[in-house]
Amino acid sequence: MGITARGAGLLAAAALLLGAGLRFAYPELTLLGAAAALAVGYALATAAWRPRLAVSRHADPDRVTRGEAATMTLTVRNAGRLRSANLLAEDRCGTTTVPVPLLRLRPGRDTEVRYDVPTSRRGVVPVGPLRVTRRDPLGLVCLARPYGGTVPVWVHPRVHPLTATPTGAGRSLDGRVDGVPHGSITFDSLREYVVGDELRRVHWRTSARVGELMVRENVDTSLPRLVVLLDNRAAAHPDRVDGVAESFESACEAAASVVTAAHRADLPVTLLLVAPEASGLPDTDPPTGSPDTTAPADAPTALPGGGGPLDRLAAVELATGDGAAALRTATSRLRQDRLGDTLVVLTGPGGRADLGLVGALRGAYPSVVVGVLGAREPSAAPATGPVVLDAADGAAFAAEWDGIRRW
Repeated sequence: MGITARGAGLLAAAALLLGAGLRFAYPELTLLGAAAALAVGYALATAAWRPRLAVSRHADPDRVTRGEAATMTLTVRNAGRLRSANLLAEDRCGTTTVPVPLLRLRPGRDTEVRYDVPTSRRGVVPVGPLRVTRRDPLGLVCLARPYGGTVPVWVHPRVHPLTATPTGAGRSLDGRVDGVPHGSITFDSLREYVVGDELRRVHWRTSARVGELMVRENVDTSLPRLVVLLDNRAAAHPDRVDGVAESFESACEAAASVVTAAHRADLPVTLLLVAPEASGLPDTDPPTGSPDTTAPADAPTALPGGGGPLDRLAAVELATGDGAAALRTATSRLRQDRLGDTLVVLTGPGGRADLGLVGALRGAYPSVVVGVLGAREPSAAPATGPVVLDAADGAAFAAEWDGIRRW
């Protein structure tokens, strides 16, 4: 509860008038002081009344690509039974506020407001809560309370169509990609039997030892496996335009394009970040039925339409700190785990000096492609090293990607 400057002045005047009237026996001053004190008390009681409001909001859609339209529908209902609500309210939408008219909102009635959510920048736009302000008629006390929760709107990076896809280190006897769901070439692991599994895949020796049916899981070594490493170090993207690293935004677009192209081609893909993740995720629970956005950054990709790595790419932010140590840790992990056979590294102009660390991964990954986003001049790369693509933005990266002749 906040007392305005007018209310503070009137309260001080009330104290002075009452003190002077009682001290010098002036009933007129005492009467004026008492009236001023009663006015402040009335203002406090008026502003302290808390209206019963039910607030709900719905984003349509709640996941959009950068630049697409998104509309927020806010519904405010007066859940009280006796008094009408005549309030001043505004809804928070990202860094801006939207006025919400609540004039003479009768009991049991509701009002609906629609407005556009800004989607010009990639990120997670938190919408809400509704802020309702109560004032007394004299303007002595002002009280603001939040109503309702916060709903995030996910603004994904732009996805540029890619026509080329890596072929991988192995080759299928029937073509470039084998479509066998569980694979049929190399043993990978054992798991518990579930209804529908073929009995010929049961590993009877292990089943007899553990006391329950265990099934062999195989992998298809001819199926290409992509690993996308996004360089989210602040040192790799030193240039800023109005506080925004455009090269990093382009790198996010390139990562989204590669991940989406791999999904459409039914290729396994893994998304990794160089530095420990610093995300802009809001402190709210995801809507019912939405994908789990708290999964690790290297979790298998789940697309499209809402969730998975596109949500993560919408929320990821640049990470400060020891960028060189973070890159050494990331490359060491990639070398030890060998998560795939095609590695795609997306960095900025500041990452050119670290191409040697990336090139050393050729022993673990037969095919390594490095995308330098925001590049103004070609990057030097040895003839036997990784394929280096210099691109000014995400669209230029897509054109360079489709022109790759060797993986």
